[in-house]
Amino acid sequence: MFSYSKDGITVSSMLDPRKLNSRNEYPIKIRVNYKRQREYYSTGRSISKDEWEKLPQSKTTSAKKLKEEIESSFSLVRKNVEYMVERGEFSFDLLNLRLGRGTGDTVNTAIRAKIEELKSDGRISTMKLFVNTLLLIERFGGANIQFSSITVNWLKLCEQEWLKTKKYSTIGMHFRNLRIVMNDARRAGVVKESQYPFGRGKFEIKTGEAHKKALTKNQIKAIFEYNTTNEATMKYKDLWIMCYLCNGINIADLIKLRFSDIINGEICFVRQKTARTTKSRKEIRIIVTDEIQRIIDRWGNAPSKDNYLFSFLKGKESPIERKSILEDVIVRINKRMKLIGEELGIGKITTYTARHSYATILKRSGANIAYISESLGHTDLKTTESYLASFEREERIKNAALLTQFSL
Repeated sequence: MFSYSKDGITVSSMLDPRKLNSRNEYPIKIRVNYKRQREYYSTGRSISKDEWEKLPQSKTTSAKKLKEEIESSFSLVRKNVEYMVERGEFSFDLLNLRLGRGTGDTVNTAIRAKIEELKSDGRISTMKLFVNTLLLIERFGGANIQFSSITVNWLKLCEQEWLKTKKYSTIGMHFRNLRIVMNDARRAGVVKESQYPFGRGKFEIKTGEAHKKALTKNQIKAIFEYNTTNEATMKYKDLWIMCYLCNGINIADLIKLRFSDIINGEICFVRQKTARTTKSRKEIRIIVTDEIQRIIDRWGNAPSKDNYLFSFLKGKESPIERKSILEDVIVRINKRMKLIGEELGIGKITTYTARHSYATILKRSGANIAYISESLGHTDLKTTESYLASFEREERIKNAALLTQFSL
């Protein structure tokens, strides 16, 4: 009866045949379609199928009143959809907030709605982080936290409590998740601008200084030269080296690479982490060196356009299954690299170490920071700078000595 469509989003009035009430009537709802997902919004009215089919042409007083009520519900949903489409920020989570549906008036329910949204999008890592955020917030503030309760003072007290057991870097992640939900609520009008607690002069999320995880060239060389008769150790050592050589690639991206991603001697891919969060599709390119090819030949699948480079994924896994496989691969690499690190006297080595080492070795070798940022797939230089460790102590000693070398 009523319909609207724009930018892949469709809003329409419809009779919901899924549930028949005691009067043999079906509920009239407003349906919103977006990216194969559907949400239904109640009009509060119901009608029989026969009456629904006759309704558009009916001119009775009751039919006219019913059509006006349906149009009112439809217009409310359409108006909110149009508002978000114009700003390029449509999501069902935000629509539900604007309509006062689904997320209710508590922060807890809003976070749960965000968790469900992330789960349906297959963003399992982010979903799990929001689950932990919800647990921490409820331990501090309870099960029914009102949006109006999230004040600057509330956040400061929460920070003090979390600092008893957690570092600023961890706390920052959870506060940023809370800020995402508060931002949604602010855009939806649930939180007034004057009530919004984050930002300069209000509550500012602190960031802990990242622990420097980068290795030196000599340590990298020792890992390359490390040898053992244990095949599993050599396999996961080679995968760690693959991460290092492939621009510090994340394991999530590594296990998803296919032979079709190798074009003209280069591996071409878009980081999974930024594919959803950046407007422009930023492709990373990696030269397939002899060492990279050796690792693929030794541990990879048979070369075929549709095959993954490595055999961890089959292609039919659900997002949760892929996440489980990813975590298992990371555990296996970290376990073997820990043993190698202990044997070589390097200390703890992880998959993160490979990424940080890639960036830092390039920096120490004089590479342009803009190139390093682009090769890592970062969207700004500040992110790259946080990856770059300090130079080795020997380098600082050498540079300090230059200050008193008066004779040249």
